[in-house]
Amino acid sequence: MNQNIHYITDEWLTIDSVEDIVNSNKKLALSEEAIQRIEKCHKYLQDKLQDSDAPIYGINTGFGSLYKVKIEKDELSNLQSNLIKSHACGTGDEVPQEVVKLMLFFKIQSLSYGHSGVQLVTVNRLIEFYNQGVFPVVYQQGSLGASGDLAPLAHLCLPLIGEGEVYFQDTRLSGSEINRIWSWEPIRLDAKEGLGLLNGTQFMSSYGVHNLIKARRLSKYADIIGSISLEAFDGRIDPFNPLIHKVRKQKGQIETAARIKGLLEGSELIQQFKKHVQDPYSFRCMPQVHGASKDAISYVQGIFENEINAVTDNPNIFPDEDLIISGGNFHGQPLALTADHLTLAIAELGNISERRTYQLVSGLRGLPEFLVANPGLNSGFMIPQYTAASIVSQSKQLCTPSSADSIVSSNGQEDHVSMGANAATNAYKVMLNTERVLAIELFNASQAIYFREPVKTSPKLNTVLEEYRKQVPIVDEDRILHFDIANSINFLQNFDPESVL
Repeated sequence: MNQNIHYITDEWLTIDSVEDIVNSNKKLALSEEAIQRIEKCHKYLQDKLQDSDAPIYGINTGFGSLYKVKIEKDELSNLQSNLIKSHACGTGDEVPQEVVKLMLFFKIQSLSYGHSGVQLVTVNRLIEFYNQGVFPVVYQQGSLGASGDLAPLAHLCLPLIGEGEVYFQDTRLSGSEINRIWSWEPIRLDAKEGLGLLNGTQFMSSYGVHNLIKARRLSKYADIIGSISLEAFDGRIDPFNPLIHKVRKQKGQIETAARIKGLLEGSELIQQFKKHVQDPYSFRCMPQVHGASKDAISYVQGIFENEINAVTDNPNIFPDEDLIISGGNFHGQPLALTADHLTLAIAELGNISERRTYQLVSGLRGLPEFLVANPGLNSGFMIPQYTAASIVSQSKQLCTPSSADSIVSSNGQEDHVSMGANAATNAYKVMLNTERVLAIELFNASQAIYFREPVKTSPKLNTVLEEYRKQVPIVDEDRILHFDIANSINFLQNFDPESVL
């Protein structure tokens, strides 16, 4: 098999495998088994419609509370295209292209299991979008996270019928224009196809996977940066003794303590005599706090991995059992609850990070106030802590659980919804916020540890600091720190934490 192609099969996708497929820019292709499943299901559905006039929800009926309206056979294609056009009601900020790419991937994966009744040509066109870098314009607001991510998935699928807009090579084009460029004919949708495309949790799932990939990196950054701050604050090694963590038995806590202890190996600073017998919680309790976030990330990852390997449209078609079953696999409750959980876990990494920054600028343990040699004339690092505090406060507000809310829709037919889409986009914002807060802590920690010279930190942490100072040099006197913070964020976005772990 071609190593540059990922073949869509029923093999279990993980966050790691998805990250590898996307980062390696692999193309997608359907396996023979997937092709057979799609064609078998589509043929079964078409035969069923020819042989029976019985109403089947969403296939020859209206949608939502309009399920009571029967649709004639000669209108079934129009029903599906009308569904996509009428449901394209998204608004707000655009979904980032890296998330849209995941939406395409996961929609293709879900349709490939052969329980949705779609045409093979429809799935192959979605694969063409993915492989050629044609990313539909999708909006963040509009999904209730139940009955599927209807509005965002409608925007994702509009270009299939020559409608909507896409980005191609950073140019925004209409659906008809991209069809002309690639000589594509608009897809004429068969019965059930619009519903198969729009019902599903791919908006929530894609944001969730993107957030998880980010969260795992942020967790590693927090350990590395927290270790530098501990050194800069002249902290103690005692709280990282494995005996403490062994008796509590929390996996993430044990892992965090071992990681920080490893990062500090060979440090002169950590080994020197300490006058103080304890450190503040933001240093001493890094294993407990960072570790709890690790455990949360692990739990959330399991739920989202289940989802990206699932069929989440409605109704579900089972050719072998001769059944078409209307249910609720589109309901995003598992994702809503876990996205909220992930938001809290990552917000806490930012919360404790800002507290370490605060301690570093407070003029304690021999460090100058606000980390400048001539405070007063220079304000130094006074205001970066303000910025971090502002960001952390916003993250706390974004932690209000979306999954606690529900609003009735579709004339009462959809009387409980998950609000998982809002949970997913809130989590995305908190990921960005926490990255910025950690970048500000690194900015402060790098400056603070400078005042500990000539006593040295560990070789691993020194490697990080040497690379960091190439982009963000020491501050000798006041300058515009916005640019340093921006460079610090850029450093984190391009730094591989595995290089020192």
